[in-house]
Amino acid sequence: MTSSTPPTRAVPIPDAARLLQLITVAVLVLASGCNTAPQDDAAPPTDHAAGADRLQQLFDGTLPVIDLTHALSPEGPHWPSDSGNPFSYEVRSAHDSGAVSMGAYSTPEHHGTHIDAPIHSVDGQPDVDDLTAQDLFGPIALIDASAQCAADPDYQLSVEDIQTWEATHGTLPQGAVVLMYTGWSLKWDDFDAYKNQDDEGRMHFPGFSEGAGRLLVEGRNIRGIGIDTLSVDAAVAGFGAHRVVNGHGKYHLENVANLHQIPAIGAYLIVAPIKIKDGSGGQVRLFAVVPD
Repeated sequence: MTSSTPPTRAVPIPDAARLLQLITVAVLVLASGCNTAPQDDAAPPTDHAAGADRLQQLFDGTLPVIDLTHALSPEGPHWPSDSGNPFSYEVRSAHDSGAVSMGAYSTPEHHGTHIDAPIHSVDGQPDVDDLTAQDLFGPIALIDASAQCAADPDYQLSVEDIQTWEATHGTLPQGAVVLMYTGWSLKWDDFDAYKNQDDEGRMHFPGFSEGAGRLLVEGRNIRGIGIDTLSVDAAVAGFGAHRVVNGHGKYHLENVANLHQIPAIGAYLIVAPIKIKDGSGGQVRLFAVVPD
């Protein structure tokens, strides 16, 4: 038997949007904490109530969520090689307007905004599909070294830089993802400036020093590190920070965008990498949630 009135059904939230919403809710709940002490009518709002307000901001669209991801394209920066940009995109079908309805792409794992799983640099460490949901979000500690990097493109973040940051903001948060802002992401649309090669073809861009990496993984409890350049190591420095950080089971994020929009402390990072079985890394979508 049929009815003249069609049944009401919920409209599903698209998978990607729902995933971002659910992870953001989890971040905010963890960030807000829980205050179980009894309160009278005159007591100020609890942290839990503040968390609820933040969730309402999320649903209202007033809670800042900043995309830290560069779009992939055949014109984007890449690690220089004789074969050129390794990213390719093929249109398989299109609408009458010419807009793509289906395409296919090819890319290395370590291209564009991407994650280096610990296996990338050190054998025996976790690969990208071993990383858990807990590994993939946490508080951001942003270290702004853009002034030093503008003066010296080979600048390496030092132990002293981390200690100076902590003198102002306190010890790095537990489970932090430490992001180094160099200013290089602002060069993204100028590949020559981004890779910054000299007359002999050697690139010059900043990174973490090996000593800074060692302090972060041996003296602090972090989840990973990230940077707005092609590598977490300075171009002239080899891969010491890679080996130290990956060697302690922590990941790297490279070619991160929009770090100039993030505060030094107080934001939370959502890391959503492609999940490749046995992969050494892959493209990643990064979101910073910035509560008031």
